[in-house]
Amino acid sequence: MERNEPCWCGSGLKYKKCHMAIDEKIMLHAEKGEIVPRRNMLKTKAQIEKIRVSADLNTAVLDHVAKHIHAGMSTEEIDKLVYDYTVEHGGIPAPLNYQGFPKSVCTSLNNEICHGIPSENIILAEGDIINVDVSTILDGYFSDASRMFKIGEVSERAEKLVRVTEECVELGLAQAKPWNHLGDIAYAINSHAQENGYSVVEEIGGHGVGVAFHEDPFVSYVTPKGSEMLLVPGMIFTIEPMINEGTPEFYVDEENEWTVYTEDDGLSAQIEYMVLITEDGAEVLTK
Repeated sequence: MERNEPCWCGSGLKYKKCHMAIDEKIMLHAEKGEIVPRRNMLKTKAQIEKIRVSADLNTAVLDHVAKHIHAGMSTEEIDKLVYDYTVEHGGIPAPLNYQGFPKSVCTSLNNEICHGIPSENIILAEGDIINVDVSTILDGYFSDASRMFKIGEVSERAEKLVRVTEECVELGLAQAKPWNHLGDIAYAINSHAQENGYSVVEEIGGHGVGVAFHEDPFVSYVTPKGSEMLLVPGMIFTIEPMINEGTPEFYVDEENEWTVYTEDDGLSAQIEYMVLITEDGAEVLTK
């Protein structure tokens, strides 16, 4: 673009006052053979503001679940909490009917890695650990985050797994800064998991999000430091490693074709942050 043309992002500023410096830096990395994001992967200021509002509702939904989750309740009740609160506040649960998913939230319990389907027959018991994965559409913009909940008194092994998973996400977040790479996030996460005797699920990862539920890039948590896509201001994606007690291998429920289980029946934990790469680091939009 010409320096004095309106910037491609729609900010109304001249290109030289907006994205020109960023574009030039991206080109330098591209010339070195690095993977760089397409322009449509960089959210505009207007989009970011709308996504923030969706993310605020997403966080509120998770807070609502946190206030009510307890032993003796069914995961179907969690689904109702999520659906009712989201709809009452003008949103739409993104998972509902997404590629045939039948519920408003994913509830993954103990040896379930992800995509657990809420059911009136699944009752939370003392000692369970559960991932509640909430995704929200508000005014056409998407947000996504998940939390681990410990039901009552849990075992030492469950306590440690949840703690280390949170540490992994925070270490990954520390590497989520402009001109780093997705591989830097992955290396921090995978190294810490392995140091604690755990494994990271390889085939399932994070994703871009904001103007759609799942966008590029795919975010792996097992790739080498310095590899994968360049991180550039305006990118929004999830950091959501799935940490297994034992093997990273898994299988998918043959009946519902959604729920993912650990191959060795070990425990699994996942915590998900949705982050925006800024000019000096990362902003957590919802967690």
